[in-house]
Amino acid sequence: MLSWDQSSSIALMQRERAWVEIDLTALTHNIQQIRTLLSPKTDLMAVVKADAYGHGSVTVAQTVLQAGATWLGVATIPEGIELREAGVEAPILIMGATHTAEQIRAIAHWNLQPTLCTPKQALVFSEAMGNSSHRQPLPVHIKLDTGMSRLGTPWQNAVEFVQLVQRLPNLAIASIYSHLATADDPDPTILRQQQHRYEQAVQACGFSTNSENSPKFHLANSAATLTDANLHYDLVRTGLVIYGLYPAGHLSDRIALKPVMQVKARISQVKTIQPGTGVSYGYQFVADRETQIAVIGIGYADGVPRNLSNKLTVLVRGQRVPQIGAITMDQIMLDVSTIPALQEGEVVTLLGQDGNQQILADDWATTLGTISWEILCSFKHRLPRVSVGKPYGDRRSVSRTWHSSNLQA
Repeated sequence: MLSWDQSSSIALMQRERAWVEIDLTALTHNIQQIRTLLSPKTDLMAVVKADAYGHGSVTVAQTVLQAGATWLGVATIPEGIELREAGVEAPILIMGATHTAEQIRAIAHWNLQPTLCTPKQALVFSEAMGNSSHRQPLPVHIKLDTGMSRLGTPWQNAVEFVQLVQRLPNLAIASIYSHLATADDPDPTILRQQQHRYEQAVQACGFSTNSENSPKFHLANSAATLTDANLHYDLVRTGLVIYGLYPAGHLSDRIALKPVMQVKARISQVKTIQPGTGVSYGYQFVADRETQIAVIGIGYADGVPRNLSNKLTVLVRGQRVPQIGAITMDQIMLDVSTIPALQEGEVVTLLGQDGNQQILADDWATTLGTISWEILCSFKHRLPRVSVGKPYGDRRSVSRTWHSSNLQA
């Protein structure tokens, strides 16, 4: 009988069909590049929500903290708990809204730091903390809406909101922050308006952005971090740039980033079809000549958008080849007539670099009329995340590097 070695078989099967490669060397490089823009007093928050934009939150968090990030940002409580269960002890900001007593107990238990958006929410938090066994004031982050029209108290009401939270027992203001709506726009008009509103609100509350005794202040997302050092304050919240992509083309000369994610798959069959033969559902492609096609084991169930059908190119042996026919749930077809003696099992690069050719998430986004953030987040977990490369620099473990004192703002 054939024996089965579970660990070795699973490792092999990870790259048997299709997978996502996460380059830890590139990730470390990007963090260190971002740090060159920041003053020593400015903390770097790595935003690892949505499973680190599809890259794998635990692996990314551990790597970026070794590379120089000091905070982590997530959207939900379970995202924060996953990091804590993995041994990550760095401060974690929950950027989404939380309201229930159960959520508040989880936040306190797992040493997470919530965002407060409304006075009602602040009252609920204070009452819940008063009824808990947690003895230390809970660090909370005040969110002001300066023009995003999403979460946050209107900036005009900042004084009343801050004074309320200051009076409430069991809570301690760790930071006051807002979010920019147009930081990636070459026209800075709205950005400067939001910055002015934010600073006006902070000053009206009696704080100074230069005082060591004040809460932390943060406004900059990835685009703003690249745009202007005057937007950095005490902390910047970087998402897309840590994964090696630029929020806008005009920002691409600020620092040298390296894409972290590559998407690859294997050829499962090679065949030749005759002129007049249709390919895939609906015969959206019909061969006009004898054509060698390759079937690839990846499809829209894995995150390859079906709307890229007949618009997608991929890399095979360092050459660009077109995808043909409708993209199906589990497979796509390629015209590989220009590549001789192609064999089953050879690797196809959908996103990433092969030889001198490179395909970026930006390329897919441009074709689809969307943004690269959406492309990165679309790859399903049927595709294993496989780490390649090694982080360089400090090799100490995350759990030894970050102490409990860091959990307080």
